[in-house]
Amino acid sequence: MSLSNRLKAFLLRFLTYKKITLFNIKHAKRVLFFRYDRIGDMVISTAVFRELKVAYPELKISVLASKVNKGVLSNNPYVDEIIINNKNNIFIDLFSLVKLRKQRIDVCVEFDHSVVPHAILRLKIINPKKIISVRKNGRYGVAGNELLLYDFFTEKPKNTHSRDVWLNTLEPFDIKPKSSTYDLFVNKKQDMFAKNFLKNLSSYFFVGINLEGAIKGKKIQYNELEKICKALGKKNVVIIIISQPKKLKATSKLIEKMNIKYVFPSYKTSSILDLAALIKNLDLIITPDTSISHIASAFNKPIITIHENNNDSYELFSPTSMLNKTFFSQEKNNLRGYDIQALIDHTSHLINKISKNENSRH
Repeated sequence: MSLSNRLKAFLLRFLTYKKITLFNIKHAKRVLFFRYDRIGDMVISTAVFRELKVAYPELKISVLASKVNKGVLSNNPYVDEIIINNKNNIFIDLFSLVKLRKQRIDVCVEFDHSVVPHAILRLKIINPKKIISVRKNGRYGVAGNELLLYDFFTEKPKNTHSRDVWLNTLEPFDIKPKSSTYDLFVNKKQDMFAKNFLKNLSSYFFVGINLEGAIKGKKIQYNELEKICKALGKKNVVIIIISQPKKLKATSKLIEKMNIKYVFPSYKTSSILDLAALIKNLDLIITPDTSISHIASAFNKPIITIHENNNDSYELFSPTSMLNKTFFSQEKNNLRGYDIQALIDHTSHLINKISKNENSRH
């Protein structure tokens, strides 16, 4: 091992040293979760918050969230407090972290399986009585079980969805989850706005297509979108192109260029739950983005996803709706080379299946 890594290993052991605190985790009155990353991760984590709150109704649950993903928790009855955290600037967060330290948090839960320096610094400042984490891979030659900062490591079995990995962090509370579904609480106004938007478009079947993910390279190309839209037109559908607010103008121009009468841009959304309300009222979703996939899964919407050639990532973040299908690209870092015709054929099959089921109910 190099001198540099030996020094880093020493610092890591030093920073994660902690004296043992005698405290029964089942007597906790306040639990703080670290979840200041992506939207999709927060959606998946809602199952953890609910199952903990249902088991311990008097427990106060706080979540350290990011500006990007905090909207997922709007109206969530299982979360008592949302604290905004700036992942890359601990100095901005120092006041709120010191405030949390003074409140003597009983338990912190950190979901990451990697050794994350900014999370360790925050845990040191907050200084909770007990800390739960997914089993760490270790870093700089330091094994995960050598990190004395953490009191409980829960297992991360192979070929396991992130949802179940994170639900395992409830084991120290002796909780066996009764449900692993996600929670998104769209209000009546958001739901009605989405319904009225779709009502003005004459169709019995609405397909939502999300063009790109948060990671560079995860994007449906224009020629692919055009081919999908033209093929689905034979199914008497209306296609809604789901767009971020800042890209709505560019998306509208793209749709104008295609000049297909049954393809429309989504309306401008101002929050994650605005978007969730639209997805809730669509009949089928096509997306290369896992966040959209998780939002659709929260409402058990039929989903077709496009994923890079990375089975490990897929197993962790695959869609959980009852009806779902994933098409894989031929490359690890982008979506080039997926079977677009197979995607079109499967989408057509799903539309027929869903429509037939809907007709049989009426």
